[in-house]
Amino acid sequence: MAAVIAMLEELRGLAPLTAEGAAARFLAQEWTPGGKPRDGVETSWDKGGVGGWVQTFGGGAVCVSFAVRIRDVDESGYFDDVKAVYEQEEQALADFLPEIEESSLADHLVEAEQTAADKDEFIRVKKWTLGGRILTAGVIQQDTDLPVMVVVALEEPGTS
Repeated sequence: MAAVIAMLEELRGLAPLTAEGAAARFLAQEWTPGGKPRDGVETSWDKGGVGGWVQTFGGGAVCVSFAVRIRDVDESGYFDDVKAVYEQEEQALADFLPEIEESSLADHLVEAEQTAADKDEFIRVKKWTLGGRILTAGVIQQDTDLPVMVVVALEEPGTS
C-alpha cells in the first residue's frame, strides 16, 4: 500500500491533475506501464501487484484509481460465501484507511459526505476532499461474477 500512498502524495502536487502529469508521476515512481495508451498517454500501470489507471472525462475531469486488493471469485465462478468475502474486504479497507489518514496527506484531508451514488456503487466507502479533488477509498463489486476489490481513487472534477 506504500506505493499507492506515495503516488497520492505525488499526484497531490500536480496542478491541475492531467493524464500526462499522472503518467509522468507513475514513471518517476517506477510503476510498470500496462500498454494501454489513450490519446498517446499510458493509462494502465502496475507496481507490486497493485494496479493503477488514469481515466479522462469531458471538461478536463481526470480520475487516477488503484486496485489495492482484489478478491477473485471461487473456482465455481462465483463466491460460495459472498457475505464472508465482503467482510474480509471491509476489514482490508479498515486496515488500509489508517495508512491514508496517518500519511503526509492527513493535514490536507477533509472528510466528505457520501452521496446516494456512493452508497449504490460501494459496499463500504470513505471519502475526503483533498484541495479541490475527491479522494475515495472503498470496497466495490461491479457485478455478481466479478471480483470484490478495495479501491482508491483521486478525482479532479472537470470545469463543465
